[in-house]
Amino acid sequence: MRLLRSFFLLIAALCLALSAQAQSNRLDDILARGVLRVGTTGDYKPFSYRPAGTSEFIGLDVELAGQLAKTLGVKLELVPTTWPSLMKDLGEDRFDIAMGGVSISLERQKKALFSIPYLRDGKTPITRCENKDRFQTLAQIDQPGTRLIVNPGGTNERFARAHIKQASITVYPDNVTIFDQIVAGKADLMLTDAIETRLQQKLKPQLCALHPEAPFDFSEKAYLMPRDLLWKAFVDQWLHQTVASGAFAPMLEKWLSHPWP
Repeated sequence: MRLLRSFFLLIAALCLALSAQAQSNRLDDILARGVLRVGTTGDYKPFSYRPAGTSEFIGLDVELAGQLAKTLGVKLELVPTTWPSLMKDLGEDRFDIAMGGVSISLERQKKALFSIPYLRDGKTPITRCENKDRFQTLAQIDQPGTRLIVNPGGTNERFARAHIKQASITVYPDNVTIFDQIVAGKADLMLTDAIETRLQQKLKPQLCALHPEAPFDFSEKAYLMPRDLLWKAFVDQWLHQTVASGAFAPMLEKWLSHPWP
């Protein structure tokens, strides 16, 4: 009898949880509101970028955010956020989803959900081309006198602090102009996502991406959402169809080749 009571109590609890989920979920809230709120940083080409002095965002994930809103039949509202405040802003319900080159991490997964991944990536160095033979490995990088630069609050800083113990690490607050610091000789290199190094070496011929095809670690890009399984299921299915239809690949190439300011 005790086992039966425990079983029925468990079933009742599950039914209550499912009932609450059915009564209130973010997908229905977005449809009723008529607006999809997308958090984005505007400092990470080719995913999300806001040119200086403007309020307009452009980039791969900005375009995809517009397509997601169109699929839902609602308006798009882009909400500025930053890498240091990303999780706090999500927790305070400032947006329904974060889109803009967000890397999957277990720390973020503790507090939120990720969509299925849409891009495989990993950390790799970018440096001035005359230094490309000096910084091929982490052992070569992690030497006294090496000046590493990172943007604050994201996976780049966490990776650097986990692997770099002897080289100096400078936290630079502006992710848009951080690569100019390397060009100007104020820093030796940056460890960042391989896709970003590929883009930056196109934009700045003085810089070379080092083995972006074989990064130091494995990571994936996805979209970050609150803990709502119905909302995640919709985003996953939309993203799966976008990638499987062949629409995603040319969009990515278009933004990698975009004449960025």
